Amino acid sequence: MFEPLIRFIRDRYRTDDFVPLHAPVFSGNEKRYVCDTVDSTFVSSVGAFVDRFENDMAAYTGSPRAVATVNGTAALHVALKLAGVMPGDLVITQPLTFVATCNAIAYCQAEPVFVDVDRHTMGLSARALETWLTDNAVVEGETCVTRSDRRQVRACLPMHTFGMPADLDGLLDVCARWKLALVEDAAESLGSLYHGRHTGTFGLLGTLSFNGNKIITTGGGGMVLTSQELGQRAKHITTTAKRPHPYEYIHDEVGFNYRLPNINAALGCAQLEQLEGFVSNKRELAAAYAAHLAGSELQFVTEPPGCRSNYWLNSVICSDRAHRDPLLKSTNDRGVMTRPIWALMNHLEPFKASRTGSLENALWLEDRVVNLPSSITP
Repeated sequence: MFEPLIRFIRDRYRTDDFVPLHAPVFSGNEKRYVCDTVDSTFVSSVGAFVDRFENDMAAYTGSPRAVATVNGTAALHVALKLAGVMPGDLVITQPLTFVATCNAIAYCQAEPVFVDVDRHTMGLSARALETWLTDNAVVEGETCVTRSDRRQVRACLPMHTFGMPADLDGLLDVCARWKLALVEDAAESLGSLYHGRHTGTFGLLGTLSFNGNKIITTGGGGMVLTSQELGQRAKHITTTAKRPHPYEYIHDEVGFNYRLPNINAALGCAQLEQLEGFVSNKRELAAAYAAHLAGSELQFVTEPPGCRSNYWLNSVICSDRAHRDPLLKSTNDRGVMTRPIWALMNHLEPFKASRTGSLENALWLEDRVVNLPSSITP
């Protein structure tokens, strides 16, 4: 039943061997830059490539400031703290996401509230956000609190799923009226644009990830995108809150050792030089998938109107779980890696007691979405 799709994928990747879901490509200055760090002996958190990577990323995204971290989860943790999230606060997010989104909320000793996503973006729905707030919360001065137990609703954390920009205009409007800080989880959407502007630059803060499976990688790594003022704070608390001094160890608050090593930043600088080519290649692959699947039982997920998606992971929507499961089995049995979308976060043990709104769309997508191989093609 799925043989034409399997053959199409093998033809695109020009192989009869195993086809991974997403593999990194090192075709630029990666080896040279990494060797430069080894030759300099500055392979840890102090080195020229860290500053360069931050400055290059700020320039690429149009963010006033970019601060590198050891991974994307660390970036999310710091971003939420800088957004003012305190122990006991509520943070509204989507249930259809990778677990790091919710783990970062838990690191702040806050609790996630799960509201529904939009089907066409798979990202947090502004309408669902408005509905939950209207039903459960009230604004008092500059504060949003729940009616039932007076818990402060501090922030909203949407995730740009598989590189598809969420409805940022709608979310910004709701957050402004309900006095919520908007923090964007743009871990998967480096290179994606919402009406011409880079994702991760609309909220008070945004975050990126450079894990080995992302569109560019530093091996591990992340980035906080924000204003100059908050960026300075982010840099301080991610570097153990150490005050500058020629030789004294003075730390003026509890900080985090979230620094990105120079050797990883060197890799990132080389990868970033190739990013636009990577995005172009992945968009060509997405167009080829869309053309191949046109008229089939599999609905290919395309970018929202007015947006540019990096198509980090290409996705199809099956008719139901009974259609989805044979697709997953037949492709993986043939050495073509496909994966279902994540289990909803409120179905996981750590978050099963969390508050939720109606999750109709998230539940519908959980049963139907499959990711197809999405590496850069030869």
